[in-house]
Amino acid sequence: MTTTKTSPVAAYEAKGVWVTDADGNRLLDFASGVGVLNVGHCHPDVVAAVQQQTARLMHFAGTDFYYASQTELAERLGHLVPGDFPKKVFFTNSGTESAEAAIKLARWNKQRPLVIGLLGAFHGRSMGSLALTASKPVQRARFNAHTGGATHIPAPYCYRCPYKLTYPSCDLYCAKILKELYFETAVPPTDVAAMIAEPVMGEGGYIVPPKGWHTTIKSILDEHEILLIDDEVQSGIGRTGRMFAIEHHGVVPDIVTTAKSLGGGLPIGAMIFRKELDYPYKGSHSNTFGGNLVSVAAAQAVLTVIEKEHLLENAKTQGGYLMKRLQELQKKYDVIGDIRGLGLMVATEFVEDPKSKAPAVALRDQILVEAYQRGLLLLPCGKSTVRYIPPLVIQREEIDEGVEILDASIGAALQAQ
Repeated sequence: MTTTKTSPVAAYEAKGVWVTDADGNRLLDFASGVGVLNVGHCHPDVVAAVQQQTARLMHFAGTDFYYASQTELAERLGHLVPGDFPKKVFFTNSGTESAEAAIKLARWNKQRPLVIGLLGAFHGRSMGSLALTASKPVQRARFNAHTGGATHIPAPYCYRCPYKLTYPSCDLYCAKILKELYFETAVPPTDVAAMIAEPVMGEGGYIVPPKGWHTTIKSILDEHEILLIDDEVQSGIGRTGRMFAIEHHGVVPDIVTTAKSLGGGLPIGAMIFRKELDYPYKGSHSNTFGGNLVSVAAAQAVLTVIEKEHLLENAKTQGGYLMKRLQELQKKYDVIGDIRGLGLMVATEFVEDPKSKAPAVALRDQILVEAYQRGLLLLPCGKSTVRYIPPLVIQREEIDEGVEILDASIGAALQAQ
């Protein structure tokens, strides 16, 4: 299997927002392990929790037996996820597995074959989650034997509205089209078990839906007794300045999926859902390593660090400052077509010129190279977008340093054209 690396970094050690490579070079991390390290690299509290747990007990198959820490984490997540109703938690090993679990639960519960997703969304690459992933053709190419049962509607992408409309005069047509067109033509609502959506689209370009989109979608789904699955794998655990990004949108999902940053670097995921949706008998769904003792210990430490160090507030404050600095760059470079995001989940979309909005793919890719060479780790997303997702412990001075490197990198990439 071949892979494409974003940059040729051979990491050796890391602390906080800084990574040291095998050659001793120090790099500022605006990638966070693809959104995994929200509390920073090797946070001492997370390290201590992992060390203590590994010395005591590392695995005991929580799906078949019991240990208190798994129950305690489940209770904690149940309180943190929006919704004033009884919840249950199923632990997984990854975001993909969380999506798989949610899709299965929705279909089983509703006894309906279809799930609706968004074009541009990413929910994983296993055969079930892949049916809903629609981010890049390469992710689905030659895999069309996936489980199927999925349909997609265009994402609420205001900068590139697929309907060529303008918010708010559009009257949220991108949401209402679900009822006014899809349910009237090709998608019988009585066949739909659920809709899955990221509150801020990740891989597809860090797209933030316009105000009112989620509430409109939720009202349509409720009218037809369709479940809402909220995919918080990349946007959750404080990334946007709220514990879960759906809190910005004022709706309560039926099922929430999370992973990535929950474990602070260790693999763990979870599906949190309405209690009444659970399977009535054993064996419909399970796993072996979900809720592993060491990963649970790390997750508990991560949530405590976020609370103790007020990282939700820091994400809001530093995210606002990062947006301000990026807006300053936009005035300097007209190739920055759009800046969007919530908290420390921010992106800039690069274009050939602001009028045509033609995606500047080659320029974006060169900027990533220039930034790496100057000591800044960045990740792409969408067609020509760069995402900025530093650990939530980042401070203003480090944002300034990162933006200065980005400024130099854009200038160098433009000169290289």
